[in-house]
Amino acid sequence: MSTAARVQQVQVWRIPCSGPGDLGGVKALIDAGEIVAADIVAVMGKTEGNGCVNDFTREYASTAWCHLLAPALGCTPEAVHGRVALVMSGGTEGVLSPHFTVFARRWVSSASAVQGKRLVIGIAQTRDFLPEEMGRAAQIDATADAVAKAMRDAGIQSASDVHFVQVKCPLLTSAKVAAALARGASPATHDSYESMGYSRGASALGVAVALGEVAREEIGDASVMSDWRLFSARASASAGIELEGNVVIVLGEAEGSASAFRIAHAVMRDAIDAASVRTLLRDAFGLDAERDAQALAARLVNLLAKAEASPDGRVRDARHTMLNDSDIHSTRHARAVVGGVLASVAGHTALYVSGGAEHQGPAGGGPVAAILRMDDDTASSTSPVFS
Repeated sequence: MSTAARVQQVQVWRIPCSGPGDLGGVKALIDAGEIVAADIVAVMGKTEGNGCVNDFTREYASTAWCHLLAPALGCTPEAVHGRVALVMSGGTEGVLSPHFTVFARRWVSSASAVQGKRLVIGIAQTRDFLPEEMGRAAQIDATADAVAKAMRDAGIQSASDVHFVQVKCPLLTSAKVAAALARGASPATHDSYESMGYSRGASALGVAVALGEVAREEIGDASVMSDWRLFSARASASAGIELEGNVVIVLGEAEGSASAFRIAHAVMRDAIDAASVRTLLRDAFGLDAERDAQALAARLVNLLAKAEASPDGRVRDARHTMLNDSDIHSTRHARAVVGGVLASVAGHTALYVSGGAEHQGPAGGGPVAAILRMDDDTASSTSPVFS
């Protein structure tokens, strides 16, 4: 089949797990022939660790996926990282349920294309970063380039058709800081936990530049973790110890796709902004979250969202104490809050809610995207949910 005669078909599943290394649900779908392992291009997982620097559930889950996919891809487990975008986000506080959102892509005859725009996906990676580059211009620019590359991989020509950009980015450890200082280089911060915010923030600003949300000349090193006027309404960045460069997943829509799914996005203005999510579902998909709860439960693959404690210490003019808790970091509080709010809309708790929304949506708020299976005769009938 010639390249010109092929179009992209994306399939998506939300698969629960009993722990970060449990791929039993995935294997069952592979054994049943519903998932073709070689077609998997990206996995977004929520694992039950603390989401902090020492959350090794992310690495554990990534390793399990690498060993599962290596035989199907004909490569070593280590080489899987160059073929599949693995993004594991730690922290399932509150009612959030650990799970994996799995994206598979294949190229099919153009005769299978669906009328209108449907889901497409593209992936890319940056080079590894030096410790002193994290949270600064080098990470911003490399991320912007990777987003542009992932858009091309997805077949998205206009930034307006991008609805969610997931980035997995590295963080600083004490060893990396010491190594940089020994070379006479100064990292953006010496604090490993704080470095997660710098890495997420720079990555998000890179997305904003790539999508035309912020002009590159408006951003300097001092903007990161400082100028909250600058943000992307479609960026989601998650920092982890398990990688040294950025992994980028672009989710959007394009004409000529043969996918059975659509994606749309909105911005939560604060941690309790359920109204924006209900409006998104109504305006983009014609679903009333309460009146059409059964249809929503059947069609919704997942809500993808960012969460953070408002940096001014207030939510709708009322004081919150998340930033003052010395026992539990504010990112963990925020995930629990936003997870509960979104679960009340979605009607289920296996939601992708990632903490730390620096430059990802307005301060105290964050981007949210919904992926739904469309009910029509021209699309694949593949179920998005396995439970």
